[in-house]
Amino acid sequence: MTLPLIPPMLATPGGLPSAAQDERWAYETKQDGQRVMVYLPGDGSVLLRARSGEDITAAYPELRPLGAALGATPAVLDGEVLALDEQGRADFQLLQNRMGLAHAPARAARRAARVPVHLVLFDVPYLAEPLVRLPYVRRRARLEGLGLRGPHWSTPGALTGHGAEALRATREHGLEGLVCKRLDSVYEPGVRSRAWIKIRNMRAEDVIVGGWLPGRGRLAGLPGAVRAGQRAGGRLRYVGGVGTGWSAAERAELAELLRDAASGRCPFDPVPRIPDARWVLPQLVGEVSYSTRTRNGMLRQPSWLRLRPDLTPQESAADLPDSFGR
Repeated sequence: MTLPLIPPMLATPGGLPSAAQDERWAYETKQDGQRVMVYLPGDGSVLLRARSGEDITAAYPELRPLGAALGATPAVLDGEVLALDEQGRADFQLLQNRMGLAHAPARAARRAARVPVHLVLFDVPYLAEPLVRLPYVRRRARLEGLGLRGPHWSTPGALTGHGAEALRATREHGLEGLVCKRLDSVYEPGVRSRAWIKIRNMRAEDVIVGGWLPGRGRLAGLPGAVRAGQRAGGRLRYVGGVGTGWSAAERAELAELLRDAASGRCPFDPVPRIPDARWVLPQLVGEVSYSTRTRNGMLRQPSWLRLRPDLTPQESAADLPDSFGR
């Protein structure tokens, strides 16, 4: 049969619901993967669509058996494709080696043998009929009743109430964060809704500014991003670029400091390949927030928090392991 095209419902960044509202919300672990809508027409086939609507089925051949999991019952499922590290945690860098192979099925199959993915399912907006007008709590019950657990897919549980404890658990286990879903919320295809709230666990560390990139457009003449490093094995190792987090006044102040520290030599060892970078003496310390590190030590989703004029580069964060970046 022809299933309806259902864009995924999206969550709005925010904080935990109030304690008085806590029991009206469900809490799910925020996953660090690729969002997918799974189409099961009931004929044994499966179609995976990315958030953009692109057909990405061929990129994940190990998920094809899911097509027969519900027999002849047609369904549209909402979930996330993950690649797991040795500790069983989602590793987006591992997944990046699998993404983008929808038009290269032979390569996708070879990589699937080395880095298999796992699909976590968390909603069912269609099951033989549209369920988008049902409240979350009833859709969730229908989803869990399907018993979708297989070698490469599962339906993790959701916790009702106890949001503060749930968020604390994600932090303690090094997980990306939490998604809060109002129990009475309908499924809003393609809408970024306040009925779903995402909370990303962010870490904060000091970095040493070693360079910058000129801004464009309204940021012409100002830094568009800074290039940050941290000490490792007695050297300043590049850990990524930071391009968000400043007010207009803070960006202007930073521009003056960077001009005063201009240098013709890159302070990072090894030297990163960054076209158009302007290097500075490594004397400015800043604090940045970030979600996780990649396997080679780069900061993911970094954002500037503040300058640290109270710290010298020698007083900033302790040395990273000597093996960092290898």
